Amino acid sequence: MLAVSAEVEREGIREKTLEGLDAAARKGNVGGRPTVVDDGKLAVARARHRKGESVTSIAKALGIGRATLYRHLGESA
Repeated sequence: MLAVSAEVEREGIREKTLEGLDAAARKGNVGGRPTVVDDGKLAVARARHRKGESVTSIAKALGIGRATLYRHLGESA
């Protein structure tokens, strides 16, 4: 009996959460962590990468991680 009650309660929580996420999306709010790579940093990184500079040195100079830089360079390619 308790299991059924818990399941019903859990389903209600799930529905309310999805409604809240939908309402936030309609307002233009998106969840998640903001990106550290803006258009300016990406342009600098692309230019330096085209000149042959290593991803490690570019990432250090811009203050971002190598994996982040690889991900963003891959999206722009």
